[in-house]
Amino acid sequence: MNTKKQVPNYVRIHDALKDEVENSVWKIGERLPSERDLAERFNVSRMTARQAVTSLVDEGILERRVGSGTYVASRRVREKMRGTTSFTDIILAQGKTPSSELLSYIRTAPNDVECEKLHITKENSIIRMERIRYADHLPICFEVASIPFELVKDFDKNNITSNFFKTLRENGYEISHSEQIVSAKKASTELAEDLKTRVGSAMLGVTQVSYLSDGRAFEYVLSQYVGDRFEFYLER
Repeated sequence: MNTKKQVPNYVRIHDALKDEVENSVWKIGERLPSERDLAERFNVSRMTARQAVTSLVDEGILERRVGSGTYVASRRVREKMRGTTSFTDIILAQGKTPSSELLSYIRTAPNDVECEKLHITKENSIIRMERIRYADHLPICFEVASIPFELVKDFDKNNITSNFFKTLRENGYEISHSEQIVSAKKASTELAEDLKTRVGSAMLGVTQVSYLSDGRAFEYVLSQYVGDRFEFYLER
């Protein structure tokens, strides 16, 4: 009597597609066939094909892009949780091209949290900017950065929005360290649309305060990273 269990169809499809990705049949960033086409190829129902694709998405091997299809996921951007490094430097170190989309840029009064994090008062003003950050044109995170206006009042706006850390160094400031808090979140409808991911997908929420060598806090940032496109790792 043959007691060997039959492998479920979705597992068979999962394994076949995973092998093809690992063997570069489907390359990073390449769009896969539709679930209907996969169902026809493997002679299964669309629901079974969808189950296989979903399992690969959950593993970070594939990624769904709203209104576009399913693609081979890019390798995750990785940040070493040690020292202070700008997003631009992190992306360049990965051999990718960084870019940003500036959504808003205003001079305004700080809220209570910004006063606390930046060690300023309500009498001070800040620059608050919202950006989407990209690696090789793939959206990685949405961030809100708050910077004391007094620190950057003589800087050009473009230098602040494009590569703030580099601008600081070129103007004689020495960057010291940062404090980070990482938490788990889910993508809201608006955030999912901005970052081209699915509603409810895993996100990494990062709160970061960065300091100059003289102890001044120069930037407070709230970031939300797409979980399957970015990761942190610790080095001891």
